[in-house]
Amino acid sequence: MLKNNTGNKIPSINFKIQKNHQWVDLSTEDIFNNKTVVVFALPGAYTPTCSSSHLPRYNELAPVLKANGVDEVVCISVNDTFVMNEWRKDQEAENVLMIPDGSGEFTKAMGMLVNKDELGFGNRSWRYSMLVKDGTIEKMFIEPEVEGDPFEVSDADTMLQYINKNANIPETATMFSRKGCPHCERAITLLNQQGIYVEQIELDQHITSRSLRAVSGKSSTPQVFIGGKYIGGADELEEYFS
Repeated sequence: MLKNNTGNKIPSINFKIQKNHQWVDLSTEDIFNNKTVVVFALPGAYTPTCSSSHLPRYNELAPVLKANGVDEVVCISVNDTFVMNEWRKDQEAENVLMIPDGSGEFTKAMGMLVNKDELGFGNRSWRYSMLVKDGTIEKMFIEPEVEGDPFEVSDADTMLQYINKNANIPETATMFSRKGCPHCERAITLLNQQGIYVEQIELDQHITSRSLRAVSGKSSTPQVFIGGKYIGGADELEEYFS
C-alpha cells in the first residue's frame, strides 16, 4: 500500500548532483524551504510515458504554473545525475529542475519505492505528483495501484487545475524548421510575441522534406501548426495573427 503523505513534511535528504562538471550537494531544504514547489516523480528517464507525456507537459506548463504562484517545478526519479542531466538536454526541459534520487533514499522515505525487477529496473519510484508549500505537502496525486504504468492523475494539467481551475492555458504550436532559416526565426519571434509555447522539429537525416510534405503538403520551412491546426509558413502566420 503506497503512502499518502498529504500534510506531512518533506523528508530531509541530500541529493548528489553534477553542475558545471562539479559535484554539488542539494538538500531538500534548499529545494523546498520558503517556496511553493510542484513535484512530479516517475519510474525512469527515457522511458516511454515519462518521455512522451509526463516530462514534456510539465515543461510546457511550467510558465503557467509559475504565473499561478509556483516557484519551482521539480522532476524526481531513481536515476543518477548524469542520466537526469542528459535526459533534460534531450527533452529540452529547461523549465524543470531535475533531481536524481540515485539510491532511492528520498523515494523510500516518501513510501513510494516499488520493485520493478520483472522489467529489469530494480527499485524505482511509483508515479505521483505533489504540491509542496514551505516543505509541507499540501496535496498528492498518486497513480492507482494497478498493473502496468498507470498515468491518470499525476499529469501537469491535473496539478494546474488543482492550483487554479480558471488558469489561462496558452495555445501551443509545432513548427517544422531548418538550421539557418531566416523565415523560421521570424516565425519564432511572432509566436513568442503571442506567448505561444513552440515545439520545434528540425529537419535532418531522419525528418526530411518528404516527411514535411507528408504532413503539410509543402517542403519549405517553416511550417507551423497551432493547436493542431495547420497555419503555414511565416507569411501565413503573420496573416493569422493580424
